[in-house]
Amino acid sequence: MPELDGVEVIRALAKLNYQPSIVLISGVNKSLLGSVRQLVEQHGIRIIDSLTKPIVLADLMKILGRPQVNRTYGEGANRPGIDTISEEALEAAIRNQQLVLHYQPQIELKTGQLSGAEALVRWQHPQLGLIFPDAFIPLAESSGLIASLTEFVIKQAVQQSSEWRGQGIVVGISVNISSENITSLELPEQLSILVAEEKLDPSCLILEITETVVMHDLAKSMDILARLRMRGFRLSIDDFGTGYSSLAQLHRIPFTELKVDRSFVMNMEKDDMAKAIVESCIMLGHKLGMNIVAEGVETANAMEMLKNMDCDIGQGYHIARPMDATKMLDWIKNRK
Repeated sequence: MPELDGVEVIRALAKLNYQPSIVLISGVNKSLLGSVRQLVEQHGIRIIDSLTKPIVLADLMKILGRPQVNRTYGEGANRPGIDTISEEALEAAIRNQQLVLHYQPQIELKTGQLSGAEALVRWQHPQLGLIFPDAFIPLAESSGLIASLTEFVIKQAVQQSSEWRGQGIVVGISVNISSENITSLELPEQLSILVAEEKLDPSCLILEITETVVMHDLAKSMDILARLRMRGFRLSIDDFGTGYSSLAQLHRIPFTELKVDRSFVMNMEKDDMAKAIVESCIMLGHKLGMNIVAEGVETANAMEMLKNMDCDIGQGYHIARPMDATKMLDWIKNRK
C-alpha cells in the first residue's frame, strides 16, 4: 500500500454499503495491533482474527477455514426488508406477542454445572422470519418502546423460570434493563408482585444494567437499585470496562455480579492487554464480593484461561448458543 496505511483502508471499508469481514496482518507491536482491532470494531466491521508478521501459512489457512468467516455479521441486521421495519410494526409485535425469548446458558467454570441463563429477545416476524435484536432494539430505544419491550421480556422470563422450576430445574435468569425501566420508581414493587405471583424467590431474577443506563438519572437509579437489592433481586453490571465510570458505579451501587465485556474475553488469547484487563476485572470483582461472569467464551482455550484466572461463570458460543426454551430444556437434560 504505497499511498495508504492500514488505518486509512479500514476507514474506507467502513464507508462501504456492506459489512466486510477482515483479518488484520501487521508487523506492529501487539499493543498497537490491539488498538487497531478496537478501531475496526468501533467502525462496525467484523474482525475474524489478527496475525503478527512474519505469518505462518498454516495459521492463516486455519483462520480462513473457520465457519464464522462466511457467517453473516449482525445476526441479520442487513437482511432485505429489515430496514423497512417501522415503529408501528414493532409496537404491534409487542402487543401481539410476536416477541420470543431465547436463552444462553451460563455455567460454573470450575464444576461445569449450569448456573443460569441470559434471556435474549427475538422478533418472530410473520413475513421476515426471526429477527435478531440488533435490528430492532435501536428502534425501540429511539421510539420510546423500550420500556414496554423490557417489561414483556421480564414477564416472559419469570414465567419461564417458574415453568422450569416445576420440572425440577432451578436456574437464575438474567434480563437486560433499560434506562426507562430503571428510572421507574414503581419497578421494585412491580417485580416483587410478579415473582410472588409465580411463587418464585426474587433471587431467581438477575437484572443486568449497563453503566450508561445508570448514568441516565443517577440519583433515581441508585434509589431504585438499592430497593431492588433490599427486596432480594440480584444486580449485574453489564459490559464492565467499556464505560467511563466503572469504579465509581461499583462503589455507589450494590451489584452482586460483574459481567466482563465480551470484547476483552474474545481478544485475550492473542492480546496481552485484553488478558490483563480480564484478570484485573476478576480480581476487583472478587475483592468486592461479586460473582464474575465472562461473556464471549468462544474457544476451549479461552475457557481454560478463565478457569485459571479464577473466573466464576462462563457464557458464550463454546458453551452453547442462545436457544428457545424447548431446546434449552433438551440441552439441560442431555448435557454431560
